[in-house]
Parts: sequence; C-alpha cells; structure tokens
Amino acid sequence: MLGLPDQVTACLFDMDGVVTKTALVHDAAWKEMFDDFLRQWSDGHGTGFVPFDPARDYDEYVDGKPRLEGTRSFLASRSIELPEGSPSDPPGTPTVYGLSNKKNQLVLEVLKRDGVEVYDGSRRYITAVRAAGLRTAIVSSSANTVQVLQAGGIAGLFDARVDAQVARGRGLRGKPAPDTFLEAARMIGVEPAHGAVFEDALAGVAAGHDGRFGCVVGVDRAGQAEALRAHGADIVVQDLAELL
Repeated sequence: MLGLPDQVTACLFDMDGVVTKTALVHDAAWKEMFDDFLRQWSDGHGTGFVPFDPARDYDEYVDGKPRLEGTRSFLASRSIELPEGSPSDPPGTPTVYGLSNKKNQLVLEVLKRDGVEVYDGSRRYITAVRAAGLRTAIVSSSANTVQVLQAGGIAGLFDARVDAQVARGRGLRGKPAPDTFLEAARMIGVEPAHGAVFEDALAGVAAGHDGRFGCVVGVDRAGQAEALRAHGADIVVQDLAELL
C-alpha cells in the first residue's frame, strides 16, 4: 500500500527537502554565513579563501543535522576551532553559537520575504497516507518547524512533531542518531518496525536505518541516489508522488 511494506502503519517525514522546498533556503543561508566568515578568517590568518561548497559541503557536513552540530561539523572539516559561545551571541560573532545564529537569521529573513512552498507530490502523498488510516509525524532538525508548517498550510497533516525545540527539551541527540525518529514513533504509538521514514538528507537516512525502522525512503532531490542507498535507504524516489 502506498509503495510501502504491508507492516507499515505510520509514516515519519523529514520536513526540509521532503515536504517543503526549504532545503534550498537553508543551503543558501549556510553558504552566505560561512563564506562571510571564511573571508574574514582567511584574511586574518593569511590563508587562501576557499568558499563553502553548496553541494559537497552541504550534503556532507550540515544537511539534516541540528544547526549547532552542522556548524561544528563544517568548521572541523576546515580544521577551524572556535569558542562555543552562548545562545545570546549576536549573529555573526566568531563562535559556534554566533555563526549558527547568523544562519538562522538569514533563514527567517527569507521565509518572511518569500514564504514557503510545499512539494505538490508530498502534499498529495501525505493526504493519501492519512486517508488510508496511517499515522503521520514530522521529524525535523529545524528550530523553525512550526513557522514553516503554518506558512505552508500543512500543520494539520501531522499527528506529532519532533523538532529542534522538542529534541533540546527532551535531551534527544540530533540526526544521524535515531533519537528524534524514535521519539516521534513513541508519540504516535508505533514500533519502529512498523514505521516508514522519509528523508532526503544522508544523515536522516542513516538515522532511519540505525533506528531499525521498517522502511527508509530516500528522497533524491540532489542527484545522490547511490549515496542515499549507501546510507541505508530501502527505496529511493525523486518525488513522493511516485509511490502513489
């Protein structure tokens, strides 16, 4: 049913890149923030400026991860060590929190200016899932999940939500750890073996696989089908409508 194994009774969806077209917004925000920082860093340390790669660096180090972890991961890839800082650091401060706050500021500016577009195939698929009686949850690393769902008019399509705020409040590790998906499954009353995870990020696919979910669907929005399979996707599609 719906392109899924018969034992699946619930579907757990990542948001950015699977349900909403906000992955490109995040990618652009990461690039602008990191490039501004890297220019200043290279000037101050006498090294050549190597910009953030919106394909390789985004996929490898930040996509699907909590914002702070994405910042740490990318900085480590460049052998750059910064103070952790604090949540109150002004956006752009050369700390992990300051850079992360700048990235979030850029995302919020774009969302306010341009709104949110929902993938039509995803809206149709989730509507069909609910019509078939399956439970649904949104599982996102974003701190802006509520705002995005409301802006896209799709908050009512999900029975439960696990996002950055929920993860922080309950001490859940971010993707690629399976904690957030496992918590969402608990909230909607389904064992992982009876749940399907839908993810476009390599870290998210790995989380679904490591959580031992009954099916992991990789959504290939960026031409990385083989990488999605290598990280644990059982099925790879370019759009959820292919499963209808």
